Amino acid sequence: MVAGAAAAATDAAYPKLSPFLVIFLCFLCGCSHLCAAATVTYDHRALVIDGTRRVLISGSIHYPRSTPEMWPDLIEKSKNGGLDIVETYVFWNLHEPVQGQYDFEGRKDLVRFVKTVAEAGLYVHLRIGPYVCAEWNYGGFPLWLHFIPGIKFRTDNEPFKREMQRFTTKIVEMMKQEKLYASQGGPIILSQIENEYGNIDSSYGAAAKTYINWTASMATSLDTGVPWVMCQQADAPDPIINTCNGFYCDQFTPNSNKKPKMWTENWSGWFLSFGGGVPYRPVEDLAFAVARFFQRGGTFQNYYMYHGGTNFGRTTGGPFIATSYDYDAPIDEYGILRQPKWGHLRDLHKVIKLCEGALVATDPTYTSLGQNLEAHVYKTASGSCAAFLANVGTQSDATVTFNGKAYHLPAWSVSILPDCQNVVFNTAQINSQATLLETKYVKTYGQASDQPINSSEISESSWTFIKEPVGITKSSAFTKVGLLEQINTTADASDYLWYSTSIDINGNEPFLFNGTQTTLHIESLGHVLHAFVNGQLSGSGMGNSGNAKVTLDKSIMLAPGKNKIDLLSVTVGLQNYGAFFDLWGAGITGPVMLKGEKSTTDLSSNDWTYQIGLKDEELGIYEDSGDSSIWISQSALPKNQPLVWYKGYFDAPEGNDPVAIDFTGMGKGEAWVNGQSIGRYWPAYVSPQTGCTTSCNYRGAFSSNKCLKNCGKPSQTLYHVPRSLIQSGKNRLVLFEEMSGDPTQISFATRQTVSLCGHVSESHPALLDAQSTAPNNVPMLRLECPYPNQMISSIKFASFGTPHGTCGSYNHGKCSSDDALAVVQQACIGVKSCDVEVSIKLFGDPCRNVIKSLAVEAACS
Repeated sequence: MVAGAAAAATDAAYPKLSPFLVIFLCFLCGCSHLCAAATVTYDHRALVIDGTRRVLISGSIHYPRSTPEMWPDLIEKSKNGGLDIVETYVFWNLHEPVQGQYDFEGRKDLVRFVKTVAEAGLYVHLRIGPYVCAEWNYGGFPLWLHFIPGIKFRTDNEPFKREMQRFTTKIVEMMKQEKLYASQGGPIILSQIENEYGNIDSSYGAAAKTYINWTASMATSLDTGVPWVMCQQADAPDPIINTCNGFYCDQFTPNSNKKPKMWTENWSGWFLSFGGGVPYRPVEDLAFAVARFFQRGGTFQNYYMYHGGTNFGRTTGGPFIATSYDYDAPIDEYGILRQPKWGHLRDLHKVIKLCEGALVATDPTYTSLGQNLEAHVYKTASGSCAAFLANVGTQSDATVTFNGKAYHLPAWSVSILPDCQNVVFNTAQINSQATLLETKYVKTYGQASDQPINSSEISESSWTFIKEPVGITKSSAFTKVGLLEQINTTADASDYLWYSTSIDINGNEPFLFNGTQTTLHIESLGHVLHAFVNGQLSGSGMGNSGNAKVTLDKSIMLAPGKNKIDLLSVTVGLQNYGAFFDLWGAGITGPVMLKGEKSTTDLSSNDWTYQIGLKDEELGIYEDSGDSSIWISQSALPKNQPLVWYKGYFDAPEGNDPVAIDFTGMGKGEAWVNGQSIGRYWPAYVSPQTGCTTSCNYRGAFSSNKCLKNCGKPSQTLYHVPRSLIQSGKNRLVLFEEMSGDPTQISFATRQTVSLCGHVSESHPALLDAQSTAPNNVPMLRLECPYPNQMISSIKFASFGTPHGTCGSYNHGKCSSDDALAVVQQACIGVKSCDVEVSIKLFGDPCRNVIKSLAVEAACS
């Protein structure tokens, strides 16, 4: 496609931008009556906005997994990445922690988030659920729901339907009041009711069908003026659109020829579990999946996640979901562009938009080009034509003939031809720059290093502490016969539940060895267990993300007379997925036994005294309003001991780079900065030694455990502290260490981009927005500094020929142009961005009859 035609096609791909300007002005001035209402419908091919079919690219950003101060930047980067829509769940337990008492402040300000998206000129898909899954605690349900008499979740049950309708109506009415639906001139063009119910509805029998029909009727009766969807619900009744979730959805077909093919969750990576390796998904495969979806008739696609963010506080589900919810998303946990994933997808979105006129006009025609080789063509009566050529084989590249021309197709790739002639994008050939990020460990007064620095700015003598007492200390404790299930007992008011009993020993008991020794045997539904005998820690056990149950066998010594046994049961996020997940229990349900050589004594039916939560947790000592006199200051700080609270102060790291705390040296617990919980930390939980790969082959079907890194290391070491939580001057850090830790070992760090890289071949398509300056569609290598006030300051590496390696470790190949470094320096140093032709015209030909490439690493300052 020539440059003029490309520009015209790009303009045609965005025919409905002007209403967004009206919406933006509307929100700025508060004059909602100025907002132009939009009609949103659908047909077989696409969503239809004001009578125009649209190809729509969406991305998930969950408002409570970042901060309001981060939202504008995240949304702007999403827009620049080619998104039309931001998708978010609505989190019921976040907004209604107590029945009838609502909270929409701070990170929970849903209206502010939706308006921020609108101000950027993007649409919103509001996934109300209200069941969300989302690796979120209890799937998003508030715990008080569990205690309503006669309730059964997610089935044809009147108490549940009553509460579900009440909350859904609450959210819809809130959006209506703020005029946020497209039918009112707002940005919301879609809503979702229920979530992935089709995955588990068979477990609920015949009541599942009546429930899903009621759910559809209830939602549509709310009269939002925009379509409703149900994901993973093959029997979604009209007019609800059923949609697909998964790593690939090109094979998906909606349940009616009157509905468009929509993909609500394209998993950009996978979530991290404590005790597991770190998952990632190569962008070549992600782009392949997207292109295949549009190739085979799709017109709406959403990335789950586009920015994953952080599970602050106790919001993680699972159990064992980590605090980081990075998800290997195009925008990382800290709000930094993940390159080349973000850039490669941005380029893909541009090309798909060039095809929009043809994509929405007709269904594709399919042609086989050979084994594992396919062509899908969209051709309109007016002459528009777009083609997708795919090599779905995983082993070999191929050359195919299409419309009389030869095209090279790398394995597991799709080439896109917006004019049915010229390839302008291939999913396996990355033109976008890569970036090399480093963790810079800092003194809070500004010194930096790429190695951890002991946090001596919070010197050992500056830390204060409180020892959390073992066992029962609160007046609210109560005694029951037998062992109680934890969730029903605590209602998730705390991670912690104490179980306490005692036993008298005279020395002749048959379950003893040598008069005082026995084995304490404990079985728990999970998730973590600490056993104390006479005030001393005797042993700990923990489950994992595959099996939360804990069995502990520990040899203990009992003294003559009364012996106290205190068991601390700990949850690490409640179950969020599966049929009847709300009934999955936790805690010590037994048996609890003393086992000897000759006999066993079962303590399960003893009188047990229970305490919900920790004494100092209830006092709120992580808040500044607490009694400071209870904190102990002494030269000998208790280290590597269980159940210790620590408090220290730090100054804000200099600059604007995102901040993290490296909790190396700590065991397991929770951290608060200036009274705000930044989540659970657990660096002591190390991932298995096996299962990781040094490099992941993107060719072939992806799965959640295909590409893992960080084996044999803590699942999470760095914990994000949003800049908005850090104030100028002194900042308070409070830790509760549950297991064993040394707070003087922790470090503060910032995340910084240290290099820009590009590696582009002569065989790559040209950049779309560089075609006007690239003669004969020559491929271009583009570099751009990430911040507005930065310039490219140096070229660390440049080679034209056969260079190899990855960003940060490029090497020259057998042939290399002598002029490469000088040419790139001249083009790039001193400017914010630069484009460099990948051609022998510019660099000469160091090795004839060989496909050459240009590799560059640069630095910005």
